[in-house]
Amino acid sequence: MKIGVSSYSFQQLINSGEETQLSIMKKAKEMGFEGIEFIDLSPADGMSEKEYAEIIREESEKLSLPVIAYTISANMLKDNNLETEIERLCRKVDIAKILGARCMRHDAAWGMPVEIKKHAGFEQVLPTLVEGCKKVTEYAKQKNIVTCIENHGFFCQDSEIVERIINAVADDNFGILLDVGNFSCVDENSASATGRLAPYIKHIHAKDFHIKNGNEINPGKGFFKSRGGNYLRGSIIGHGDIPVMQCLAIAKNAGYDGYVSVEFEGLENCLDGIEIGFENLKKIIETL
Repeated sequence: MKIGVSSYSFQQLINSGEETQLSIMKKAKEMGFEGIEFIDLSPADGMSEKEYAEIIREESEKLSLPVIAYTISANMLKDNNLETEIERLCRKVDIAKILGARCMRHDAAWGMPVEIKKHAGFEQVLPTLVEGCKKVTEYAKQKNIVTCIENHGFFCQDSEIVERIINAVADDNFGILLDVGNFSCVDENSASATGRLAPYIKHIHAKDFHIKNGNEINPGKGFFKSRGGNYLRGSIIGHGDIPVMQCLAIAKNAGYDGYVSVEFEGLENCLDGIEIGFENLKKIIETL
């Protein structure tokens, strides 16, 4: 397995204006990462997304730091207008191609539309999600890009739900960006969930969380609630409660040998969080 890093891990510095999506690439290379992935691009005023992607690709080639994935927001249930969302996502595939990314992650949905929320559940919207994901991956396949959804967003986060979407799409070009930490957001055991989804992994996020029982008082700043009312806070890889090593061992045993990206979202200084997490992740992978 090779180790990459998500641009999201540097979000503290990007939000403060100290760094940009472009400038963090040099930092990632200096830290020793073998690849970088980007969330939705944020070009400067007056610059198109396509132009910005070309600049990032040039920097990627200059640094010998490949863009390993492009992860974008999406909602197949938005405004009951699936075709518009499919078209938008296909244009994002075009951006992924410019970046040189081998993989694009898009969301499936973030929840039930308000107009049908009281009268339907996941079963009723599954065909819509499948149609959207299938059309996007069929387009991406022509560009030699695999597509995937991620286990996040609460609505499409459980391993069983993710597996049902993947099996219904039924295309080898489509699978999951498996985030080993995110299952805790729906109070699911990360190891057993990884075991269920291991055959479908296209990319992996290594993430850790501190987990506190929901029957205790709120631990304070930085914590949010899982769907079942437990408290979670992003942590440095190896400092939290997620069985990261066990999950990666399961993935490796299932044949996965691609990139694993550090995704840090804790309260600590992000450079410390990334560096320490990177070192811990290297040790984990070396022992598998």
